[in-house]
Amino acid sequence: MKQENNGVWTSWNENLTYKYKSLYRITTEKELQEVVAKTDKIRFFGTKQSSADIAAGIDTLIDITSYNKILSYNETERTVTVQSGVILGDLLEAIEAKGWCIPCLPDINTITIGGALATGTHGTSGHLLCEYMTSCTLVLANGSLKTVPKSDTLMQAVRVSLGALGVISTVTFSCEPIYTLHVKEGPENDSEWLPKIKERLQKHDFLRILWLPHTDKGYVITGDKIAPETKITENLGPKYLKHRRKASKILYKYSHVFPWITAIANRLLYKGFFSANKEYKGSLYQATVTKSRGATLELAEWTIGLDRFPLVFDELKTEINKWSNKSFIHIPMDIRFIYKDKSWLSYAYQEDTVTMGCVSRNAATADTYEAFKTIETIFLKHGGKPHWGKRFTAKDAALSKIYSKWEDFKQLRHRMDPTNKFLNPYLSKLFNEK
Repeated sequence: MKQENNGVWTSWNENLTYKYKSLYRITTEKELQEVVAKTDKIRFFGTKQSSADIAAGIDTLIDITSYNKILSYNETERTVTVQSGVILGDLLEAIEAKGWCIPCLPDINTITIGGALATGTHGTSGHLLCEYMTSCTLVLANGSLKTVPKSDTLMQAVRVSLGALGVISTVTFSCEPIYTLHVKEGPENDSEWLPKIKERLQKHDFLRILWLPHTDKGYVITGDKIAPETKITENLGPKYLKHRRKASKILYKYSHVFPWITAIANRLLYKGFFSANKEYKGSLYQATVTKSRGATLELAEWTIGLDRFPLVFDELKTEINKWSNKSFIHIPMDIRFIYKDKSWLSYAYQEDTVTMGCVSRNAATADTYEAFKTIETIFLKHGGKPHWGKRFTAKDAALSKIYSKWEDFKQLRHRMDPTNKFLNPYLSKLFNEK
């Protein structure tokens, strides 16, 4: 175990900066237990990619990224057990080598497993990543270990816990046999793709829509399972498509000063980078997961029940298309689909859900990005829920109205962490704790 003293913790996009007194880089479960047991207040972090202020802000921190071993495989049950600091991309490559997959994957592969689980990270056309967790071990506030199997009702709270119940130490995932997707992409008018959502969810194994604000267009991505040897005519589009993020950075450079520039930039980006059709095949991981962000950004994401999404979408589109509104939104807004579950703080608790991301390509000026306020106001109005790892301002009073198990989670948190060891200032405000 390595210890650093009196340093500065900075998030990946440099929007959050905190001084700390002690930072521990742990490599074993015993070290993790030792640090937690001897510390009055502690938080833990991985690759620092959360837009929520969830990971730091107190004197003692644990860097989990060196606690990153793949511990074992169970061939019979098709499960894999890992330490919580393993990077998602490393896990996915390891299980693909065995001919396995996790059937619903996040958009990005550079996050740690522990952080992804704690904040409810998800992909599309499946469940939250945490729903594929069959068991885990927690380091509790007193440093002891607790194993939580899938059969334990505690798992329903642990799956999405914000790191407020304990530190996830090891995780076992259930996997499925690897499969190949035939992916097709292309633009559609809003009037085309919006009414087809439920039909496409039934028809396709994978569905994702990149909405392009201020253009009346969406970029629809579908995937269908095929035999690996199936031949397709691959079309990856023009080679210049790989420069989209660079072009976005240039076009949005002054959009924080002149928000209306965004509407023009979006139309140019649509014509240059979202107007072509594409077709290819690959595993779920190969075909659908971003291997690099390419540039820093700031993110918000909100979710709403599938049946309510068309109403919310129409209201949001109407609002941001008013030239009196400064909520000009950078493209794309990522629309994904999550199936209902029973996890207390899941966005899909007891209902199928649509998620809608909102991105600012100018991370440094995100505080002036009016779109974050507009999307939060509209989604909250309709009972929408924020992504725990992304940017939002709602706190205890609002969250208690949209999460039916919110008070139950708070009571459980009090029992498991009576001294608030695992709360930083951000989480204290979230839970209305002093």
